[in-house]
Amino acid sequence: MKVVLFCGGQGMRLRDYSHDIPKPMVPIGYRPILWHVMKYYAAFGHKDFILCLGYKADYIKNYFLNYNEAISNDFVIAEGGARLEMLATDIHDWRITFVDTGFSANIGERLKAVEPHVRDEEMFLANYSDNLTDFPLPRLIDQVRDSGKTAGFLAVKPRHSFHLVDFKNGDLVSRIRDFRDTDLWINGGYFVLRREIFDAMAPGDELVLEPFARLIEQDQLMAHRYEGFWMAMETFKDKRALDDMYEQEDAPWEVWKRRPDSAPRTKEPAS
Repeated sequence: MKVVLFCGGQGMRLRDYSHDIPKPMVPIGYRPILWHVMKYYAAFGHKDFILCLGYKADYIKNYFLNYNEAISNDFVIAEGGARLEMLATDIHDWRITFVDTGFSANIGERLKAVEPHVRDEEMFLANYSDNLTDFPLPRLIDQVRDSGKTAGFLAVKPRHSFHLVDFKNGDLVSRIRDFRDTDLWINGGYFVLRREIFDAMAPGDELVLEPFARLIEQDQLMAHRYEGFWMAMETFKDKRALDDMYEQEDAPWEVWKRRPDSAPRTKEPAS
């Protein structure tokens, strides 16, 4: 399946980084988070990518135009450096389409801009390009395909805990609950979409607002609840946490390093 990745945002909460580079290019270890997202999809056989570019699009284009396989792979130098023998490669079998979808476009507008590139696809995948997971992707794809629904996405519980406040009689507090003790879920991205998604979209729509609201009215939107590893890089704290996991060689999202028959670390609830 083709994979649409939304790479055009400015990442305001990572401003010190994204002032110089686009948010998807903020690094984790040797490579930007965008690369880690792409490696995740490639691990499941999805290697045809469409990048929806916007803010600092030239930075992303130049990164791949000048991609150096040796940075993240073992290699041998022979003949006094005249010959380089790669022992492994990352992106030699990837196909990447770069599309300028506008500097200030929202996610829905970016998706609409790449419609010509997926018009012949019965189903395709999409993601925000700044969140990572160890979720076994085929489960969601199969669920959406078997259901016949127009769209599906991964529903997750955020890593950061916060307290929910209930009120009574105006400003009086009736209850305070830890978010983790509730049945609240958030949109974790990792979308599976049929081409009919474009029939639910109008000019200027934000994908998860107006189009998804229309699908909900038609019972055409589903979500797969997952309590395993999922994390978005929204703040410097998130980046540091992801860096720490990577440096400690404890990066759950690196599913390409896992045995094909191994399972994610945390069980998921029944859908």
